Amino acid sequence: MVKASKRCETRPASGIRKMSVMAAGYTNVLNLGLGEPDFNIGGNIAEALKKAVDAGKNKYTPTAGIPELRAAVARKLKRENGIDCDADSILITHGASEAIQTGILGTTDVGDEVLLPDPSWPNYQGQAHMAGCKIAFYPLLEKDGFHARAEQIEKHITPKTRLLVLNSPSNPTGGVTTKKELLEIAELVKKHNLAVISDEPYEKLLYGGAEHVSIGSLPGMQDYVFTANTCSKTYAMTGLRVGYLQGPKDTMTKIVKIQEGSSSCVNAPAQWAAIEAFEGSQSYVSEMLAQYTARRDLLLGGLNSLPGVTCLAPEGAFYAFPNVSNLGKSQQVAEDWLKRAQVVTIPGSAFGEAGEGFVRVCFAVSEATLKETLTRLGSIFQELPAK
Repeated sequence: MVKASKRCETRPASGIRKMSVMAAGYTNVLNLGLGEPDFNIGGNIAEALKKAVDAGKNKYTPTAGIPELRAAVARKLKRENGIDCDADSILITHGASEAIQTGILGTTDVGDEVLLPDPSWPNYQGQAHMAGCKIAFYPLLEKDGFHARAEQIEKHITPKTRLLVLNSPSNPTGGVTTKKELLEIAELVKKHNLAVISDEPYEKLLYGGAEHVSIGSLPGMQDYVFTANTCSKTYAMTGLRVGYLQGPKDTMTKIVKIQEGSSSCVNAPAQWAAIEAFEGSQSYVSEMLAQYTARRDLLLGGLNSLPGVTCLAPEGAFYAFPNVSNLGKSQQVAEDWLKRAQVVTIPGSAFGEAGEGFVRVCFAVSEATLKETLTRLGSIFQELPAK
């Protein structure tokens, strides 16, 4: 029998998947664990997709993406993010996931160290592991609003550190790192000559006056920063799998070779639909954001009314990250809520050691689902074990 490789055997397991498997054993489950919009794609995007199929635009494309989409991304980055770049510095990818994996493979060698936020999306660890990198973490602290801070990052930089990963707005915390904080991080990056992957899929999902700033737009940073993004979250295009990676042109022309040998190119009709997403009407995005805002406020009030639970107001993304440390360990709390209320959340420990004491609750679900969630939790809450 052929054995799986050590790479497969040692890849970190997903705590998110663990909860999904557990949830399958229950009926009438309310799933607030998935990080996926519950909206369909906008009508203008759907029409662009259909037109592309009808026009026979379903052949292989250049590995880096169709020129029209790469040009649209360059215009978008300049218009919305302040990143002045051209199409030759852009690679179209299968979502932000492939953008990040390709970015890690393209900027590190085996044995290099990748510095990740903690807590953060678990796939960062798996992607760094697949590249043969050593993994280190810097904490995102509740007292700092879960913002990335230069002083915390610098404590964990070593001579082997090659790549820094940033994610703002943050999954799972909803924290949004400020421009001032990013300027301080930028100076640190230049001081230590680090590459940066800035993962920005939630850039337009902002609340309470929070402002998204791309670190790649800051003075002197275009030689260091690779900006990863996707149509998945902002435009509810998760299944179409269109993302991009933008970075220093000389490096990007070499990084393209990694995608050439792995997936060849991204779905052609979806690329044409992505042009419409970036350059067509944005009213649908505004409509979704208005609903997310109402859901956020509803969930936040409900969570903070539960005994022993406190929750900072998420500044971005569509996750709340309540502190449940008074109730027990994260995994225990998540399992209790599933068993007693059939409510699926994700233990903060699934996102890293610094996530212990929290759970992630996704509000990309209907208001009716959120109201029922809060009713169920409230009805069983006095039965939950105290710490």
